[in-house]
Amino acid sequence: MTDFLLASDIAEIVDRLGERARGLAGQTVLLSGGCGFLGRYFVAVFDQLNRRVLEEPCTVVVVDNLITAGKEGEAFEGSEHIRLTRHDATQPLAHDGPIDYIIQAAGIASPYYYRAYPLETLEVATVGTKNLLEMARHKGARFCFFSSSEIYGDPDPKHVPTPESYRGNVACQGPRACYDESKRLGETLCYVYHEIHGVATNTIRPFNVFGPGMQETDYRVLPNFANRIKGGRALSVYGTGRQTRTFCYVTDAMVGFLLAVLGGVPGEAYNIGNPEPEISVFDLVERIEGVLGRKIEKNRVEYPDSYPADEPNRRCPDIRKARLQLEFEPLVDLDDGLGRFLAWADATYGGEP
Repeated sequence: MTDFLLASDIAEIVDRLGERARGLAGQTVLLSGGCGFLGRYFVAVFDQLNRRVLEEPCTVVVVDNLITAGKEGEAFEGSEHIRLTRHDATQPLAHDGPIDYIIQAAGIASPYYYRAYPLETLEVATVGTKNLLEMARHKGARFCFFSSSEIYGDPDPKHVPTPESYRGNVACQGPRACYDESKRLGETLCYVYHEIHGVATNTIRPFNVFGPGMQETDYRVLPNFANRIKGGRALSVYGTGRQTRTFCYVTDAMVGFLLAVLGGVPGEAYNIGNPEPEISVFDLVERIEGVLGRKIEKNRVEYPDSYPADEPNRRCPDIRKARLQLEFEPLVDLDDGLGRFLAWADATYGGEP
């Protein structure tokens, strides 16, 4: 499965974690959603930690039902200490023996796929999270839930960059509600289990993470652009093209995620992303042109029926909390990250429509 990632990126993540990663020695980690984009990075990092850093290896139990894993996830290759259990997190999971950490990264994050699987999207973030919280409660495990920047909805401009304290502007009925509201409820479950049962929970809110390993058929903006560039076709910019985002390269994100898993303050939520630059989709095309050193044809198009409407106009994280409590600092600038991703995609993607 690591064939779909860059070995240099995995080594960079491990090196940046430094001594803090030694807390995983001899521990057992249950990783739900381990065959997804971010899950495969966790697996690769744990594997490298076992090989290079930890005096006593950590054991990783990977759980995934492969519903949107694609060929990348289905190519999972375990190791002596990392194994896959094909299982749907919405069903209770029995596990004999200790579990020290539970990472609930199972979810359907691509708008294209959560429009196709709305009930599954709802259930994995709610029922699946409750099942795993029950396991954490009985095992005495630390618990980390992957939420989303989407829980903020379309934020008031006064709250951009958006801090964790912002309560959100989200519709409970609409094409994105199955994802946004289920993540919000998943966070509430973590809060309740922490407050009532004393489970050491953390919530991670990723902001537009990108990098090698993203499926060509993911249908989010950067894989979509990379696919069309590889195929020699014009880029399709949805809507006005003026909606803004910040983008976080995957090595920065993974360091932030693991810092939260290992040392997050129990009960707290953390924005993990890169707060700058906040750019429009048209600006993103110009940055890609600069990285590639050539002009790229682009067309503004209406949102296709398969893509949910009500896209937030702005998304930019305030990461002061993660900086203070986790010592998280993104280091990879946008052009560097785009260069790594586009070079990987050019060598990996087919470019077919």
